[in-house]
Amino acid sequence: MTDSPPGTQLTDVEEYAAAVLDVVRRIPSGRAMTYGLIAEIVGEDLGRGGPRQVGSVMAGSGDRYAHLVPDDDGGSEGADGDAAPPSDDEGVPWWRVVNAAGSPPKQYLTEALDALRAEGCPLSRDGRRVNLRRAVWFPEDDPPR
Repeated sequence: MTDSPPGTQLTDVEEYAAAVLDVVRRIPSGRAMTYGLIAEIVGEDLGRGGPRQVGSVMAGSGDRYAHLVPDDDGGSEGADGDAAPPSDDEGVPWWRVVNAAGSPPKQYLTEALDALRAEGCPLSRDGRRVNLRRAVWFPEDDPPR
């Protein structure tokens, strides 16, 4: 499930975080999942956690839990040194995780919606939320990596 070094034992919190990040990394471009759906999927395997715990993992995915994500290409800076737009090679496509109403995190709303729009993810008529009826992804849609 994780890419931790052999012989390394994960804490319960790290085990949960690794399971969440594994699910999130598998969400295809143009699709989305809710915090609650991810919590249900991870909860089936680990028997613990909920939407708030998934949100906590997502909030720490860039620093606190970065060691649980394989280093695919080593960076996400653009040619001019500025942060490049989010992409699949960033490791964790955080912008594909939304709340039950289809809204990305408020503090990253514009960035997330821009990334979702660029991927062709179905949005609501006003363009402020993901159309979950059309965009939701379930892991059983694709086999595990």
